[in-house]
Amino acid sequence: MHQAKPFDPTFHLNQQADSIERINDDWKITTSNQVIINAKCIVIAAGAGSFVPRRPSIENIELFENTSIFYSIKDKTKFQNKKILIAGGGDSALDWAIELASIAQVTLMHRRKEFRAAPDSVSKMLELEKNKKIDFVFGQLSSLSGDVKNLKEVQYRHEDKKYSMEVDYLLPFFGLKMELGPIANWGLNLHENKISVDTEKFETSVPSIFAVGDINTYPGKLKLILSGFHESALMAQKCFAYCYPEKKNVFRYTTSSKDLHKKLGV
Repeated sequence: MHQAKPFDPTFHLNQQADSIERINDDWKITTSNQVIINAKCIVIAAGAGSFVPRRPSIENIELFENTSIFYSIKDKTKFQNKKILIAGGGDSALDWAIELASIAQVTLMHRRKEFRAAPDSVSKMLELEKNKKIDFVFGQLSSLSGDVKNLKEVQYRHEDKKYSMEVDYLLPFFGLKMELGPIANWGLNLHENKISVDTEKFETSVPSIFAVGDINTYPGKLKLILSGFHESALMAQKCFAYCYPEKKNVFRYTTSSKDLHKKLGV
C-alpha cells in the first residue's frame, strides 16, 4: 500500500467483477455490488482463481442459502438459542462447533469420528460432547425441507439408514475450492481453467484484456512471483499504448530517473 500510494490508485474491495461489456474502444465492468467501472484495459491477476465453499450436492440447497444455510459466519449472535447443525470434520467445523456451543444447541455431523482438525480442537470438541454441551451424530446430508427460505428439517443417511433432524440453521463446512467465477464467461481462450496469453505482452485472446500471474498459461510458464513481475512489466507497456495512443512511452529506471524520484519521494 505504501509503494502504491504515490500513484494514487482507486480500490474497489469486497466485491468481484461480475460482467464486462465492450463499448466502442472501452470496457464497462459491473461488480457484484453493482458498481460500474469504465476502463481502457482489463488486467486479470486472479491467482489460481477465487476461493468458493464446497457446497453439498443437495437438491434445492440454494433456496435456503444466506437465510438458513451459511458457509461462513460473520455475526454469531443470530445463532443465539437456536438449533444448529454443523456438517464437516475439518478445522472450521470443529472450531465453530466449539465457539457456538456456549450460545446455541449445537449438533456436529461427520461420516466418522476421525477429524482433520487440529488436535487441540478435537480434544475440546470431544470434551464438550462428553459433558453434553455438543451432540455428535454420524451421517451424510441427503435432503432438506422447510418453507419459503426457512429451513425446518435436515435428512441424512448413515449405514443405509435414513434419519431426520429439526434445525434452525445448517452450517456446511466442507472446505474451499478454486473457481474462475465470472471470468469463465468472458469469452477468453481457456486451458484447464487457466487463461491463454501471448508472451510478448501477456494479452489474452480478447484485445486489451490481459492476464498475469498464476491465472495465465503459456509454454514454459513458471508459477513464481518473479515471473508475475516480469509479465506485469511487459503488460504495462502495451496497456500504455492502449490508454495513451498519442503519447510516446519513455522508458525510465527508478535508479536514475529524476521524475520517478520526485514522484516516489526519494
